[in-house]
Amino acid sequence: MFSHVVIFWTDPANPNATDELIAGMEKYLRPIPGVLTIHFGRMVTSPRPVVEQSYQAALNLVFADKKAQDEYQVHPLHVEFVNTVLKKVVKKIVVYDFE
Repeated sequence: MFSHVVIFWTDPANPNATDELIAGMEKYLRPIPGVLTIHFGRMVTSPRPVVEQSYQAALNLVFADKKAQDEYQVHPLHVEFVNTVLKKVVKKIVVYDFE
């Protein structure tokens, strides 16, 4: 298994940025073949100080292996998502990949 976790900080100047990002994930990322599971959504607040709460949205993808994740990265729908949605509404991302 290969997990690809992406944390997003959206543009604070755009009040609809998080909604646009999540809609883009649904439209462009969900249909990509090779993804075993996909889960995305908004940050959830917590009273626990160890919980990171400065971001607005996150994406968690699981693939069979790194090769499948590499193919996902260059898939035309992923490239379109990056160019038409992510670059428009996101100011910062952090990625965690692990097997």
